[in-house]
Amino acid sequence: MRQRFKREYAWEVSSSTINDWFVAVCTLLRPLYDHMREKILESGYIQADESHIKVQDNKKEKTTHRGFQWVYHGVEEKLILFHYRKGRGKHGPKEFLRDYQGWLQVDGYGVYDKIGAQKGIDLMGCHVHVRRKFYEAKEYDQKRAKHALEVYRQLYDIETQCRNMSSEQRHEYRNEHSRPILEGFKKWLDEEAVRVLPKSPMGNAIRYAIRQWHKTIRVLEDGRLEMDNNLVENKIRPLALGRKNYLFAGSHDAAQRIAMMYSFFATCKANEVNPYEWLKVTLDKIPDHPVNRLNELLPTKIAIKEESA
Repeated sequence: MRQRFKREYAWEVSSSTINDWFVAVCTLLRPLYDHMREKILESGYIQADESHIKVQDNKKEKTTHRGFQWVYHGVEEKLILFHYRKGRGKHGPKEFLRDYQGWLQVDGYGVYDKIGAQKGIDLMGCHVHVRRKFYEAKEYDQKRAKHALEVYRQLYDIETQCRNMSSEQRHEYRNEHSRPILEGFKKWLDEEAVRVLPKSPMGNAIRYAIRQWHKTIRVLEDGRLEMDNNLVENKIRPLALGRKNYLFAGSHDAAQRIAMMYSFFATCKANEVNPYEWLKVTLDKIPDHPVNRLNELLPTKIAIKEESA
């Protein structure tokens, strides 16, 4: 950014000035970030995942702390919220989801099982993580891997066919077409589990699939549910780019401010909204905008269209 100001405006802006601007913008947008959090928690269907971020440790010179960005995706509302926590333990999601009621779709990380034990939370698994284990094991056991991958090819073909159906229609279609395939797959898993070495790649894949079965089979319970967590995993990808560009966050507060902006821009992308245009409109409006109408400023197509109309 400093180079851009110098190139386009012949102005050498100090890093501290840019940082002050960023802090001011995040302070202004904080009520909207909190409102997004409330909307996601009211949604009834959340996908969750997490990824690490390096944070400068002020207590130890030239060292960084391994923090985590927990990501929550309100699937039907297309709202994405990044929430920074210092660790990967259960305290972050437990705090965030304390009052949540509804579906929570996650991978096999054990912390989520503890969160799923909360009253009112229905835990649902991710089929892509199961499939991935078999894909990774294919060079060690081609025959069994080929069978498992073929099962998932059939299941995802069915998903393609029912993609544009209503949730009620998709629920019926899955139970008619996917249920027999999944039940046959479970029988195969149980039979093969005793025929493979437990610690082999294929043994690990089968054991993982069996352990996750009570969560992954739940895709048949509600037509709103997705087969996998890919939607939220895709939202985390900018973190990898960020780690290359800025290497680390300067403090824990800075990491949370980064989380705020990732939340807004990821939601813009999910709703096909130009992030620059949204930010420009929102920063102009939010100082005088009524708190009870913050919904109007969320990064949606409607907000931008109304502004440009």
